[in-house]
Amino acid sequence: MSTIIPESVLTCPCCGFSQPETMPTDACQFFYECRNGNTLLRPKPGDCCVFCSFGSVKCPRIQAQNDCCR
Repeated sequence: MSTIIPESVLTCPCCGFSQPETMPTDACQFFYECRNGNTLLRPKPGDCCVFCSFGSVKCPRIQAQNDCCR
């Protein structure tokens, strides 16, 4: 079993600003406010959270699911 990566770099699709963030491990994060442009990010259709849509690493829940399939 692989180690879950707890941090992801979120990149705003509107202004391109990137910010490292620690992901919650007990729930998906549905909203995130860009610290540069104050844009409120929401997941893309089919994604469970903002980290899966705009992060450098998928959320812990998806990481754990992908690990089970190997």
